[in-house]
Amino acid sequence: MTRVFSGVKPTGHLTLGNYLGALRQWVAEDQHRSDALFCVVDLHALTVDHDPARVRRLSRQAASLLLAAGLDPELCTVFVQSHVDEHARLSYLLECVATDGEMRRMIQYKEKAARERVRGGSVRLSLLTYPVLMAADILAYGADEVPVGDDQAQHVELARDLAVRFNQRYGHTFVVPKVTLPKVAARVMNLQDPASKMGKSEDVGPGIVYLLDEPGVVRRKVMRAVTDSGSEVVHDRAARPGLANLLEILAACTGGDPAALAAGYSSYGALKKDTAEAVVEVLRPVRERHRELCGDPGYVEGVLRAGAEKARAVARPTVDAAYRAIGLLAPVEDVVPGAVR
Repeated sequence: MTRVFSGVKPTGHLTLGNYLGALRQWVAEDQHRSDALFCVVDLHALTVDHDPARVRRLSRQAASLLLAAGLDPELCTVFVQSHVDEHARLSYLLECVATDGEMRRMIQYKEKAARERVRGGSVRLSLLTYPVLMAADILAYGADEVPVGDDQAQHVELARDLAVRFNQRYGHTFVVPKVTLPKVAARVMNLQDPASKMGKSEDVGPGIVYLLDEPGVVRRKVMRAVTDSGSEVVHDRAARPGLANLLEILAACTGGDPAALAAGYSSYGALKKDTAEAVVEVLRPVRERHRELCGDPGYVEGVLRAGAEKARAVARPTVDAAYRAIGLLAPVEDVVPGAVR
């Protein structure tokens, strides 16, 4: 059976982009067709300045939203990354296989480091090396597929490269994974800045629709979305990025085709209104289920506890094999005096 792994980082409140670009596919397809593991990758939230209490709060919220979106612990494994030691254990081994040049070519590192330099600051070493931790997240579970938004595809390619390199140097140890992208809305863009993705790391912003936004808030944000010059409604991401973003969001919410949908509109206003209502209806069951889960925190904690146990059982044999393959001495077992060995 195909094994799938993916995760969400608790650096902010989950957004419409997270839902349309990843969560919905996990719920509708991946948990049914595969041995699927979905993780709140909280260690990745430590690569930037952060409030510890906020990281814990957002980690719990992210786990609850994964379940509210429809992930079923009877069908898949839902857990928190830091609850399974194998992630950190494997990450160091892969750092011994990765190169400095590979890390510095990662687009997200280059962008964030450049912004910090402009401000006169510096970035944490973990921001440079976290793609290796992401590779460890994937390779520890022998994942065949990694469903992510297209902004993370480069990191999955790194995981592939490290798996191949490790296997060639030390013997076959890891499955070489492949990335899978949703057909529509793989990258939902900011409604006020269609050149930037709708990222959850920003605390506030009229261009970001959060999964827990009230319907009225969602409608206001969509109706105020930036469009482009000209009056004709067409799908052209290069020339009309704001309009294309709205059409792709509407298509993802309704199951339509962006270009075909464009042909049915003669004004931006009508398109915005329909897109707003489509988003409200898509998010309604998620918000309602999340409200129920907040009233039963023991259930969520139980899911995460059981999920970590299952994940650990899957990852440990692979990580132990990697330790042996790379040349580390196996730990000496404790022996009870007088016991027969």
